[in-house]
Amino acid sequence: MNIDFSDCSASQRYHLMTQTIIPRPIAWALTSSSNANADPNSLNLAPFSYFTAVSSDPALLMLSLGKKPNGESKDTLTNVLKNKKMVIHIAGENLADIVTQTAASLAHGESELATIPEGVLNTVPFEGFALPRIAQCDIAYGCELYEIKEIGEVAQTLIFVEIKQLYVSAKVTTVNDGRIKIAADSVNPLARLGASEYSGITAPFKKTRPA
Repeated sequence: MNIDFSDCSASQRYHLMTQTIIPRPIAWALTSSSNANADPNSLNLAPFSYFTAVSSDPALLMLSLGKKPNGESKDTLTNVLKNKKMVIHIAGENLADIVTQTAASLAHGESELATIPEGVLNTVPFEGFALPRIAQCDIAYGCELYEIKEIGEVAQTLIFVEIKQLYVSAKVTTVNDGRIKIAADSVNPLARLGASEYSGITAPFKKTRPA
């Protein structure tokens, strides 16, 4: 089957892309709507699967955001424009239900964390960074806003953030000769597929690149 994208609507392209660019990592992004960044009632937590690493010097990550169903800017964009900070988490497969729950559209300033049963998620201080991190995630990036670009006829926002701090749980790391090795199967990251489908990962395997 060959599909000419010029014959497809934006919605059709979206569904085709999200079902074929698989699996996609999920950025579980925490931002604050308050000037007091650590105020728990101001924290916004939302997943984005149009997400990738861009470069290592500078160390940049990129998220692509659309609009809320009512046409307003998403809270993640509003908050990062205000405070210039974001914590991006890599969630484990065990958190799939909670990650999906935080995709709900809430009124600006209403915290997704307040909708989650007590004890399921909790925030802890992120050493060296103004925002807290989610304790249940083995990986978290403390990021500062680097650049924002608007693209497309129906505005899509690209948020580039620079990694300033990285948290990796000791449960998923080993250190040999000063080099950190992260066990992907221990992280067991949640990945996004198409429609309402998600995935975990299979057992990692090695292949040696040619010289």
